[in-house]
Amino acid sequence: MVSKEREKEILEKISKAGDSENYETSWDDRGLPISKSKKNIKQGKKSRAKGSNFELKVRKDLESKGRFVDKWNNNVDLVALEIVPAKRKYNPFRKAMVIGTGFPDFIAIKKAEGIEGLYSVIGVEVKVNGLLSKEEKEKCAFYLQKGVFSEIWIAKAVKEGNKVNIEYDDFREKYGNRMGQAP
Repeated sequence: MVSKEREKEILEKISKAGDSENYETSWDDRGLPISKSKKNIKQGKKSRAKGSNFELKVRKDLESKGRFVDKWNNNVDLVALEIVPAKRKYNPFRKAMVIGTGFPDFIAIKKAEGIEGLYSVIGVEVKVNGLLSKEEKEKCAFYLQKGVFSEIWIAKAVKEGNKVNIEYDDFREKYGNRMGQAP
């Protein structure tokens, strides 16, 4: 950690060098200063809130379609090529642990029509823009190769006028040829 004198000295230098009214300084684990634009901090809060609200809307939509939905609390370790429990994140401002950090966001189960004992198990990743990163694509490919999920859906927001609708893309259909093999 940085001593109070050193912290004060660094903050003075930051305020002299930049605009302290538009930037906020915090400290990382190693005691190094991190300056962030207050505008970007505000935008980040709005984006997280928008994403959380959309995630809740997707969950309700899946439940209305007759699926049982739960948070998926696992993740893929792409180095070890195994499924591991998702790491919990600590939010120091709310003084709470954030549990739902698995990939994909949800597991949705529905009993197959007419066949006793058969269920459709899908993974659902919620993205407001509908785009996955390269790492997320690799994780999806891993889940499908291992047979963890029969399908993986990507839920995205489609705006029609003032209303936001949900559209589901099948991972195999969207990234089929570019999916490749999991590492």
